Amino acid sequence: MKLVIATKNRGKAVEIRSLLGLAVQKNVEVATLVEMPSVTEPRETGKTFAENARIKALHYAQALKVLCVADDSGLSVETLGGMPGVFSARFAGQGATDEQNIALLLQELKDKPRPWKASFVCVAMAALPGRVVAQSTAKVEGEILPAPRGTGGFGYDPVFLVSSMGKTMSELSIEDKNRISHRGVAMRTLITEMKNTGVLLA
Repeated sequence: MKLVIATKNRGKAVEIRSLLGLAVQKNVEVATLVEMPSVTEPRETGKTFAENARIKALHYAQALKVLCVADDSGLSVETLGGMPGVFSARFAGQGATDEQNIALLLQELKDKPRPWKASFVCVAMAALPGRVVAQSTAKVEGEILPAPRGTGGFGYDPVFLVSSMGKTMSELSIEDKNRISHRGVAMRTLITEMKNTGVLLA
C-alpha cells in the first residue's frame, strides 16, 4: 500500500514522515511530494485550515490515485486577530523565507502589549480518490517571543514559546516536539482514525 504525504516543504515532510513512521505498519510505503516535483499543485483558496487541508488531500489523492495525507497548519496570534492564520507560510509574501515571515510578525507585534498569546493549529486530513476518509484537529498554546531562540524546527518555531514547557519549539528535542506539537497530536489522531475505519490495518 502506498501513502503520499502532500507537502513539498522539506521540514514538514521530514516531521510528518517521522510521525507516520511511529504508527504506520511496515507494509505501507510512504512517499512525499518532494519526490514528485512534476505533480501540479491545487490553489489553496480555503478560508480555514480545514478547507485547505481538504483541498490538498482530495487533489493529490485524485491526481496520484493513492491514499493521501495532507495538513494545513499555521500560527494564530490573538493580538493580531488570528493572523497570520492560513497565510502563515506566505505572511511576508509568496515564496517568503521563514526568517522574513518571522521578521514581519515581530514588526507587526512590536507596539502591542505583551504577552503576545498565540497558538499553533493543525488540521490533518486523509483522502482516497473522491472522498475524505479521516480528519483531525489539534492545537498547542503558547506566546510569541520578541527574538528567536533555538536552532531546531522550522517556520515560526524559534519565536513560539510553548507555555507548558518553558521552551520555544526550536529548543525542544524532536521527541518532545512530536509528543506535544499541534502536528504531532493531529497526525497520531489521524492514524488512529484511519485504523478505526479500516483504511489502515490496525
